[in-house]
Amino acid sequence: MPALILPLVDAATHWPDRGGLIGLDLGTKTIGVAVSNPDRRLATGVETIQRKAFKQDAARLLAIAAERKVVGFVLGLPINMDGSEGPRAQSTRAFARNLANLTTLPIGLWDERLSTAAVERELIGMDVSRAKRAEVIDEHAAIFILQGALDRLANLRTASENG
Repeated sequence: MPALILPLVDAATHWPDRGGLIGLDLGTKTIGVAVSNPDRRLATGVETIQRKAFKQDAARLLAIAAERKVVGFVLGLPINMDGSEGPRAQSTRAFARNLANLTTLPIGLWDERLSTAAVERELIGMDVSRAKRAEVIDEHAAIFILQGALDRLANLRTASENG
């Protein structure tokens, strides 16, 4: 049975209480990969995968998932500023559907509006060269996406505990 693909908050109900998550920033040429610690407090960069064919890309992602013993995926969903979904969001949903056929790990979709722009500004602020930024931008965007998702889940947990 394929994995569930749900908005982040709904996907979280299908993940165990503990266990790391993999965050993905899907670019046209690369995939930025980040992973969280088992307590889901901190996102750390893992690598940037140079995209080849879906099967190869998915095999690498599933290998990372197995190595890190993660319990789910968080995919950045590039929603337009007006809330609509364009071709990149449709491409992300298609990637999620294809990945879901290869794993049982639930996949959460997280609105990643402005993540790459925010990371770019941060790297420029740190005086990172254009060439170096190009090398690390997708991995850093994956960290930004995953950390945003972790923070949202932590806020929901706190709210329900104090509810």
